[in-house]
Amino acid sequence: MTRAPGMSVRLKLALSYAGFLMVAGALLLAVVWAYLLRYVPADAVATREGFMPGRDDLVRAFAPAVSWALLFLLVFGLLGGWVLAGRMLAPLTRITRATRKTATGALGHRIEMEGRRDEFRELADSFDDMLARLEAHVAEQQRFAANASHELRTPLAITQTLLDVADDPAADRDVLLERLRIVNARAIDLTEALLLLTRADRRSFSRERVDLSLLAEEAVETLLPIAEARGVGIEAAGDVAPTLGSPALLLQLTTNLVHNGIVHNVPEGGTVRIDTAAATDSVALTVENTGPHLSPQSVATLTEPFQRGTERIRDDHAGVGLGLAIVKSIVQAHDGALVIEARPGGGLRVVVRLPAAPDGAVGDGSRSGA
Repeated sequence: MTRAPGMSVRLKLALSYAGFLMVAGALLLAVVWAYLLRYVPADAVATREGFMPGRDDLVRAFAPAVSWALLFLLVFGLLGGWVLAGRMLAPLTRITRATRKTATGALGHRIEMEGRRDEFRELADSFDDMLARLEAHVAEQQRFAANASHELRTPLAITQTLLDVADDPAADRDVLLERLRIVNARAIDLTEALLLLTRADRRSFSRERVDLSLLAEEAVETLLPIAEARGVGIEAAGDVAPTLGSPALLLQLTTNLVHNGIVHNVPEGGTVRIDTAAATDSVALTVENTGPHLSPQSVATLTEPFQRGTERIRDDHAGVGLGLAIVKSIVQAHDGALVIEARPGGGLRVVVRLPAAPDGAVGDGSRSGA
């Protein structure tokens, strides 16, 4: 929205300083005038030393001095106010320049205000913190877009190759169709995972009362065939853990954690343990699994999109590299906390903490969407 230009804040402050100084000076002179009138007679009086001036004489002598004094206060107030306003607004000018520079895309710029903490320093520090978070978010989105493009390009390239091979009369059409089906299913899984990640980030879901222990049981039943095929045992236990959230998203969270524990495990004889617990103001879902030893550096990157631990595993159940990234987004969308740490004997321990549902809560109806 375009607006007509107006006076600068510096000029307004200078005029305010000058006006205040003029009013203060006028009040002081008025007090002096009233004080003098108490001791000056109305008319001139003859004394031994001469004549004592009357009020008319006082007015003729006092009025020019008052006029020059007020003129001096006006000029001094304007000049002094202009200088003081400039010094006071210097930090704001610096912040404005930084804002305009940021608007051009220079997110790496920082104000770094010096001096003691005051309102301008707090504003500058808050602006720097906002820029740091924004720069990190943009960098994360750029990495995500690059990784997503790479992941989506791979099945498309494989599909193109299979279609080229299909022109060969000697090619086995049944084998090609089966490979196309697998590649297409993987591309669909990746697309659905991206959509789910976007949905969680937007928080476009309704909230209902959900028991994490029941979701854990459902996830175990769903993934039990995969666990048996890999020789991984699943143990599920815990207390009733009610929270408010999206049943579909929280089930996806639980399924991703259990699936991650099954897939990234030892070849034979591995275990996955799921536990739920409830406290006064929070509930917790813990998933532990045996598996390879992981360094703290690799654990710190597991929630980034398309990260699969120490290597990029490719098999029928490896997933698309968005499992823990989706878990992180769902936890954040439910105002929870996610802790991932390596187990001393190998594998991972993942703890999800969510706010406990208040007694009698069914749903808040504050959000729309499935």
